Amino acid sequence: MEILMSQSMYTEFAKLHRDSVPLKLPNIWDTGSAVLFQAAGARALATSSAALAWSLGYADGGALPRAGLLGAIRRIARVARVPLSVDIEDGYSDDPAEVSKLVAAIAEAGVVGINIEDGAGTAGLLCDKLIAVRKALGDRPLFINARTDVYLRGLASGEEAVALTLDRLRAYHRAGADGAFVPGLTSIDEAAQIAAGMPMPLNLMALPGMVGVAALFAAGVRRFSVGPAIFQAAYGRAFELARRISEGGEVEGLFGQDLDYERLNAEFAEVAVSESDALPV
Repeated sequence: MEILMSQSMYTEFAKLHRDSVPLKLPNIWDTGSAVLFQAAGARALATSSAALAWSLGYADGGALPRAGLLGAIRRIARVARVPLSVDIEDGYSDDPAEVSKLVAAIAEAGVVGINIEDGAGTAGLLCDKLIAVRKALGDRPLFINARTDVYLRGLASGEEAVALTLDRLRAYHRAGADGAFVPGLTSIDEAAQIAAGMPMPLNLMALPGMVGVAALFAAGVRRFSVGPAIFQAAYGRAFELARRISEGGEVEGLFGQDLDYERLNAEFAEVAVSESDALPV
């Protein structure tokens, strides 16, 4: 039953990348954000690696232990009612065999997609990781969104950046990737060139000053995510409220929220009920 459900979720997730409307992902970091974001209408869930690490008390950038990552994923998968994808940074290892073991464990948890990046490594290393992951998964489907940091790390600019990005993405596709993620890319013209220059659906991350989703979708971009931005917005507000209380005892702004106790509790109660309904008799 679980395998059939995962296959169904994978099929749905893959279709969302070829839909007539853009796939918009408000990135999650824990079970609470997963429950609320799918209640808000998210058609799929995708973790932010930075936000997830912060929520568990670790810095972003490969510091999150494997056990912490897997534990968080299993908790999120328990409440997910739409396809779930997980960002695994660079796979938390330079050893393709170790990365493939991690991905296999993630897939076993019910995840149907991952993000994996080249980061500070070489394109060849990510290709080796992709090949190892596909070998370890066998026939098990998993949507692999390969991320290249050409723009995010400023490795090139203009036409040189487009060419370098396409070279990497085409290599990742040959190695087994299904999607392409290019954070840091904001130019609609360059996004259109990249989307047209390789066979995978293109994912961009929202950044200040970017044109709207509709224009980017018309230019060929198919998937849109927000990275840790919602986490930062939520915790930024919480930090400010905590500061006011700590410094002066001010409670203005704490009450009268749209998400009151009754509504929040009802959302989590509904997840618990649907979970019990799904258990075998």
